[in-house]
Amino acid sequence: MSQSLEQLAEAISARFAQNVARVPSRCGEITFEVEGPALLEVCGVLRDESAFGFEQLIDVAGMDYLLHGEGEWTTESATSSGFSRGRTDAPERSGDPAAGESRRFAVVYHLLSVTHNWRLRLRAWCEPGEPPMLDSAVGTWAAANWFEREAFDLYGIIFRGHPDLRRILTDYGFVGHPFRKDFPLSGNVEVRYDPARGRVVYEPVSIEPRTLVPRVIRDDNRYAAALKDPPRHG
Repeated sequence: MSQSLEQLAEAISARFAQNVARVPSRCGEITFEVEGPALLEVCGVLRDESAFGFEQLIDVAGMDYLLHGEGEWTTESATSSGFSRGRTDAPERSGDPAAGESRRFAVVYHLLSVTHNWRLRLRAWCEPGEPPMLDSAVGTWAAANWFEREAFDLYGIIFRGHPDLRRILTDYGFVGHPFRKDFPLSGNVEVRYDPARGRVVYEPVSIEPRTLVPRVIRDDNRYAAALKDPPRHG
């Protein structure tokens, strides 16, 4: 990481004291966690103070950390449950280690300072309980409007103070939030046109649950280069 980014990280840590905590990054970018109650205050300072100048919001993404780090990752042979997210280490969750399931949902903000040519990733944990809740950043960056609607639609995260929080990607009659880790792959309802009623109807999904096991690639003589047909020319 460059010296200027390290200086920026130190400035953010000094400016916000106990409200933010730096998170290790494997991609050479600055990542901080912010406590939910301090989110809007921190965002306002990051945008307005010339030392930071993050005037542009690039993206807002919801996150579901259910069973994070507990999945298997097997590639040499088939498994009973198929592929997972591939993490084998313990979940990296700052704060109270006893929080457990209360820290399931988070929202990640990707910020850009055009003035300084800096990028910053900011992660805020939602309030525990159902539905998960967090303050809306629309008042700080207008671009958060549709991004937050997307996170609401796909994860069920409620953004307090959002001017028009409603689904944006799924249908009006959609049941549940499809990006949650416990959402069934086949969904909950299916849609079809009923000629007898003359309209589209929603019914419980008729697809039987099944495990999708990936294709296994084995290293044997079928794939030996010497046994392959030579390329044909002209």
